[in-house]
Amino acid sequence: MTSLTPARTEPDLSFLLDHTGHVLRTQMSAALSEIGLTPRMHCVLVHALEEERTQIQLAEIGDMDKTTMVVTVDALEKAGLAERRPSDTDRRARIIAVTEEGARLAERSQKIVDGVHQRALSALPEDERSVLVRAMHRLVSGYLATPEEVAQPVRRARQSAK
Repeated sequence: MTSLTPARTEPDLSFLLDHTGHVLRTQMSAALSEIGLTPRMHCVLVHALEEERTQIQLAEIGDMDKTTMVVTVDALEKAGLAERRPSDTDRRARIIAVTEEGARLAERSQKIVDGVHQRALSALPEDERSVLVRAMHRLVSGYLATPEEVAQPVRRARQSAK
């Protein structure tokens, strides 16, 4: 550290959140790849099973842009896990319907996702687990709920394509 280095007065929260998020995403990707899914595919399957949802609604839930969502649903359709169908309530809208095979795989993938999360939390002492989860919920629903409007959009970290 040189004399020109500014003194840090707070923990580097950006690094802590980015790093743990990146590692958790890589663990999730590796775990789900064992059953042929990506985290995005899992997200679409699980949320499409909850209720009738359009591709746009599912993209918002999964924080995906249109192109990523189309590619994800195309992969689910190709694998026979989901299909695009007309909505029962709005004939102009198309929903993502999960097939029986997709529903079975979503059940398996949810167990995998829960296991990844459980292993991450088990790295903490038991009394700190609920504190971390409550604090993260408070940030996500409060101060860090909505991104700032900026002239140059901030890009999210991408998963490397292997």
